[in-house]
Amino acid sequence: MDHLNLRHLQYFWMIARTGSIVRAAESLDLSPQTLSGQLATLEATLGSPLFRRANRALQLTEFGKTVFAYADDIFQSVQSLTDILQQPAEDRPLTLTVGIAASIHKLIAYHLTEPALALPRPVHLVCQTGETGQLLKQLGQRELDILLTDRQPDFKDAGQFRATQLASSSISLFATPELAEKLKQGFPQSLDRQPFLTTSLNAPYINDLMNWFATKRIRINVVAEVDDSALIKVFGRQGLGYFAAPTVISDEVCRQYEVECIGSIEEVRETLYAVTRARSSGNAAVAALLKVRPELDDSIEKTDL
Repeated sequence: MDHLNLRHLQYFWMIARTGSIVRAAESLDLSPQTLSGQLATLEATLGSPLFRRANRALQLTEFGKTVFAYADDIFQSVQSLTDILQQPAEDRPLTLTVGIAASIHKLIAYHLTEPALALPRPVHLVCQTGETGQLLKQLGQRELDILLTDRQPDFKDAGQFRATQLASSSISLFATPELAEKLKQGFPQSLDRQPFLTTSLNAPYINDLMNWFATKRIRINVVAEVDDSALIKVFGRQGLGYFAAPTVISDEVCRQYEVECIGSIEEVRETLYAVTRARSSGNAAVAALLKVRPELDDSIEKTDL
């Protein structure tokens, strides 16, 4: 079948919903004879009956039930679109598709997307995590509106993308209260050969942290490599080792995972960027995410107002 008459399909849909050609005809402002003829045309096109009569009532055939399921999806979507288009432009929901580098801590990712959800207009947020290189490709193909990541695009991509630095935080180390009490004494040399939980992702701050360990002559005892920052914290809460996270979310990490901060390392930092296509999209939700976030940046001197 090369062509499907959507008008005929809508007539069938209304008949199926009302259970009667007469009632459907009233809703559609058509005569029952006209509607009956249009239904017959659709059945001839599809090559199979859609209804059968039982006690003077119309009942869907098995084939009719299948067609109705698809038709219902179609016309419910049309109605939803109609409702949206009838709203004033400033009240229509915004769609925001965000790529989030898997190496970014989940609590940080939430805070980075918060401004879009605080807009007066409703926002339909779609988040996708993955490796920065693949997410950049999707951004270039317009599958994403914006990318939140911990590294800037390569120089060769400078003409295609624009990177905005949002925040920069030092890194802190965390462990269960029992382990933290032990490691606080003589920090950082107390970390020597102690169980360490690290990300298996290529996070820039992890490379810097490893170099910092080396300069302090601290021998690393990696007991687990995990590609999920939240799962690392769960392991840490169970006492399997100490782990790293940005200092700016220290309070949340300690509260949520029942751990304590061992110490902060100012020389090791996680810097966060929002990457967009070079040409502005005009999406207000994207613009909301491009603002510098001083509350997530401990490199900015904060003063009380």
